[in-house]
Amino acid sequence: MQIDPPVNLLGGPLEPCSVAPLTGFFRDGHCNTCAQDHGLHTVCVIVDAEFLAWSKYVGNDLTTPRPEFRFPGLKSGDRWCLCASRFLEAHEEGCAPQVVFEATHRRTLEVVPIEILRLHRILWPF
Repeated sequence: MQIDPPVNLLGGPLEPCSVAPLTGFFRDGHCNTCAQDHGLHTVCVIVDAEFLAWSKYVGNDLTTPRPEFRFPGLKSGDRWCLCASRFLEAHEEGCAPQVVFEATHRRTLEVVPIEILRLHRILWPF
């Protein structure tokens, strides 16, 4: 697998999203992507209780630990590389989490317009 160039939404180097919990398609702490990442796990978000409840409601339980996948379960305040289409869906439902531009891969723009991402941007560092 060849990783796409690690460039963020601002055109700079892709910053880490989270190592605790360890996130990313490659579980490398970054929202890196490649041709095999069909979900486009490129949006670095800070999850909150509202988003986590909505995600579980629509069938993507992010709170329950899944040790067999090295997944500890998320809690409010965790950072996570979210699928671009799931982020867009959450935005349309009014419960999108905050986005860390510096740690969000630029390929996100293939799915989510920059204007929508700007509505949910959190400034780095925080």
